[in-house]
Amino acid sequence: MQDLVNLAASMDTGWTLVGAALVFFMQAGFAMVETGFTRAKNAGNIIMKNLMDFSLGTPIFWLVGFGIMFGSMNGVFGGFDLLADGVVGEGYDWTTLIFQTVFCATAATIVSGSMAERTKFSAYCIYSMVISAVIYPISGHWIWGGGWLAELGFHDFAGSTAVHMVGGVAAFVGAAILGPRIGKYTKDGKARAIPGHSLTLGALGVFILWFCWFGFNGGSTVALSNGAAETAARVFVTTNMAAAVATVTVMCVTWVRYKKPDVSMTLNGSLAGLVAITAGCDTVTPFGAAIIGIIAGFVVVFGIEFIDQKLKVDDPVGAVGVHGLCGATGTLMVGLFGYYAYGTNDVAPVGLFYGGGWHALAIQALGMAVVIAWVAVTMTVVFQIIKHTVGLRVSEAEEIMGLDKPEHGLPSAYADFMPVVPSVLGTKAAQDDTGEAAAAAAAPAQAVPVTKITSEASSGGHKLSKVVILAKQSKFEVLKNAMNEIGIAGMTVTNVVGCGTQKGAPEYYRGAEVDVTLLPKIKMEIVVSKVPVETVIETAKKVLYTGHIGDGKIFVYDVENAVKVRTGAEGYDALQYDD
Repeated sequence: MQDLVNLAASMDTGWTLVGAALVFFMQAGFAMVETGFTRAKNAGNIIMKNLMDFSLGTPIFWLVGFGIMFGSMNGVFGGFDLLADGVVGEGYDWTTLIFQTVFCATAATIVSGSMAERTKFSAYCIYSMVISAVIYPISGHWIWGGGWLAELGFHDFAGSTAVHMVGGVAAFVGAAILGPRIGKYTKDGKARAIPGHSLTLGALGVFILWFCWFGFNGGSTVALSNGAAETAARVFVTTNMAAAVATVTVMCVTWVRYKKPDVSMTLNGSLAGLVAITAGCDTVTPFGAAIIGIIAGFVVVFGIEFIDQKLKVDDPVGAVGVHGLCGATGTLMVGLFGYYAYGTNDVAPVGLFYGGGWHALAIQALGMAVVIAWVAVTMTVVFQIIKHTVGLRVSEAEEIMGLDKPEHGLPSAYADFMPVVPSVLGTKAAQDDTGEAAAAAAAPAQAVPVTKITSEASSGGHKLSKVVILAKQSKFEVLKNAMNEIGIAGMTVTNVVGCGTQKGAPEYYRGAEVDVTLLPKIKMEIVVSKVPVETVIETAKKVLYTGHIGDGKIFVYDVENAVKVRTGAEGYDALQYDD
């Protein structure tokens, strides 16, 4: 019999540790979301912050935070227990310590996204440690450490309030005190869209977070024995249901509001559903989870718009809307949709919609309100102290440059990365030019006399003209082949972004209109002499024309001279192939 008991205890411990590992991996998800939703010049800074809030938070929480959260001094404050020596062994164990450590790190990392692209790294380290040492543990004690809210019956199964709303409120206070990024708002207060540099990274982060949320919520059963496995399975179902329905809801809402389904907002919708279901994932039915997902979808879209455009609080990744507003929403939903007795499989409706009355909703509202007040007041004090001592915000010059260089000495998080440019030319002339460039790099430099001449004086009396063609990237191959067919001997092709007089079609990013939509194009530069300019123009028009906006433009310039470096040939002769 004792062997069975030991086996069950080991299974429970193993399940909790797996959950802790998954919650730790959420740091990677947050790092990818925040990096993708911000600009490339700050990518290294974002990665560093997400690395350090966990690395700093781990020893800080062990030193003081865990004792404050799980001590037994009173219902408001757990007490000081350095190194967690007293708490561990008196009702709690090392499994609880690591499980709560990764939760604490999650609350701290939420803040970095809303304050991204303009916060001093030193300031970030300071307030991240304060959150891990004091802010999260005290409110966590009220909810999970046997504190006064727990005694009243407040329910937050996996942390809609204890983790996400704490991070979301801190994020709002920090972003408001910090101020918006340069260029975020016009002089008349209109919000400008500042798109992130990689939706691919953002999407990867969301999928990582969705996956890890099964550990965040499912692992919060902290057991699989004695019926807990069934509860964990139901938690998986409700967690997934809320996330999926919220995602669909946001897609539909943005499709109607912005005329196109907004990618970044829909990704936020997935996270909104996950945050909202976290408080009541153990007590709601799958149907209740679906309704919570729908509500969270509306809350995150209109919440992010309100914060960004009405309150003028610049939150680059939507952390306040996702974690703050949806964390509060999910906490209240327990009082409306609670069906199972908290943390069990027994049907004992506590939600208002199942006949449980107003009591649970009132307790949930009270807990939500006091935690908001606690975090808002304390973080305001923390941010103001930092602002007036070490400083909270980088200089204007550093912000414009991007934080990677001034804060970390990193020229670019994407060093040596170059966008793929289509092959310049498939002709023998271009291949020979490539070989010539390689040889020239190794050969000693020789002075080549250059005589100033005009294009009309070049060999054959042919005038030199430069033709620049801007076109869609998809048209490159057909355009290149068409130029080859009319005898063009060389061309230079680069990837560029730009727009015409229409400034691109009206587009929206996270609810804010994009002033100018810069679209990816190819820029083909050709210098011609023997081939008539008119032939180049007519050929380009023929292959590029579709009749729609964005077909491209052609520019023609006079060229004073051309010089072939290897031979010294000039004018018309410089454009000719020679052995």
